[in-house]
Amino acid sequence: MNSTASRQADAPRKASPASSRLNSLDGLRAISIALVVLGHLDGTRGFGRLNLGIGDYAYLGVDVFFVISGFLITSLLISEFETTGSVSLKLFYARRSLRIFPASYTYLAVISLLWFWGSIHLKAADLWYSLTYTVNYLPERSKEIGHLWSLSVEEQFYLLWPLTFVTLGPRKATWAAACVVVVAVFARAANRFFLMGTPYYDLHMFPMVADSLAMGCLLARLRGWLQEQGWYLRLFRPGPSLLVLALVLLLSRYSELYTVVVVIGTPIMNLGIAILIHRSVYHANDRLGWVLNWKPVAFVGVLSYSLYLWQQPFLNRTSSAWVTAFPQNLVLAVAAALASYFVVEKPLFGLRQRLRVRSIGRGSAQSRNSA
Repeated sequence: MNSTASRQADAPRKASPASSRLNSLDGLRAISIALVVLGHLDGTRGFGRLNLGIGDYAYLGVDVFFVISGFLITSLLISEFETTGSVSLKLFYARRSLRIFPASYTYLAVISLLWFWGSIHLKAADLWYSLTYTVNYLPERSKEIGHLWSLSVEEQFYLLWPLTFVTLGPRKATWAAACVVVVAVFARAANRFFLMGTPYYDLHMFPMVADSLAMGCLLARLRGWLQEQGWYLRLFRPGPSLLVLALVLLLSRYSELYTVVVVIGTPIMNLGIAILIHRSVYHANDRLGWVLNWKPVAFVGVLSYSLYLWQQPFLNRTSSAWVTAFPQNLVLAVAAALASYFVVEKPLFGLRQRLRVRSIGRGSAQSRNSA
């Protein structure tokens, strides 16, 4: 495929500058949250044990979320940079704050009230680390806030990566992302050898998991070039794609058993996930793309943030309470997520869109001023 044809094939799949939507991403988020929910349902009363043979599939779902996040955020930064010649950090942080904080702080407010009423048990440190998005550095955290480690990693990424992108520029920031992938390998190795026996052993501290996000950043930066490489596009064919998927699942399965897979296999797994994400976006009109972009599936992806927040209190395998038994635990988790989405998240969507349009509008204003 020549470069012109490649660009033409990809053109319908690109989001508009004022949009955060890329085809298939919501469907991929739906798969990710399904893995998380299945992983947390496993062992809950009434559900039983579920062995899919792919290791910790809840963590695999989070890993996919990370790569998607790196890819999406970098795509938005690139879009704004190419349209306006710069990136407004103030408007970026405002949009992210509106997206993340209202839902998460609502969840923490409810959890705090339950703690005050004696319905659950928390420690003061749980709330402090949760409010500051540093749960990934907190050992022995309570169940109700334990899942917020991944949101802490995301928030740290939102803080650091746009600043890096603006400060270094797109080209040098790409090299910085590549360095993160390498540094994370050594960080995981150091964790295995030097933190064994300490409370910080195997915590998801940012340097040890940032390569998942960095891989998504690299995919966004190299996406155009990759789509002009015939050898790479051949990976999108059904046979090679299934082999990439099999490799991801195999590495996920053995990452729980072997240190070398965790240390060295993780970037290979992230690379495989990135390829599969790219394939899904690039071939959004094939049969798989139809499934990923089918409205009910895409809506699950849209709901994934709220569902991730609210599944934790209900999908608790160590509890014998009625609300944590299947199937009512799943029903209650979905109901809470829907309430969070429609009451807290969706009303702010219009404001976030206006901020995005304002970011892109800076480019038009600059063009008029220079004309």
